Amino acid sequence: MTQHLSLHIRTAPAGAVIEIAGDLDHHTAPEVRAALPGLGLLPGQQLVLDLGGITFCDSSGITALIAARNHALACDAGIALAAIPDRVSRIFRIVGLDQVFPSHLTVQAAQAEWRPATS
Repeated sequence: MTQHLSLHIRTAPAGAVIEIAGDLDHHTAPEVRAALPGLGLLPGQQLVLDLGGITFCDSSGITALIAARNHALACDAGIALAAIPDRVSRIFRIVGLDQVFPSHLTVQAAQAEWRPATS
């Protein structure tokens, strides 16, 4: 049974941070995708997805994360994942997403690593 998904979006100096909690699956992934257009990412910013509250992630959830990456790249922004639970991190390694997404232990670490684009 799917657990409720909650999204909390906030703006930081580096860009948007989306805290995702609950099951990220075929029932809830559309919520993540629907939130992307309203982020207002600017070129050179970074989108951080805080996955610390994720309890489950299936292939639809992975697709939603890739959609977030594509959205960030279309905005000329970067993307990083933070606080990936071990059970989810293992799945990401198996499917190769650890090679696609920069990941950090915390949102603060992701933001500390962010460097604005210089013109």
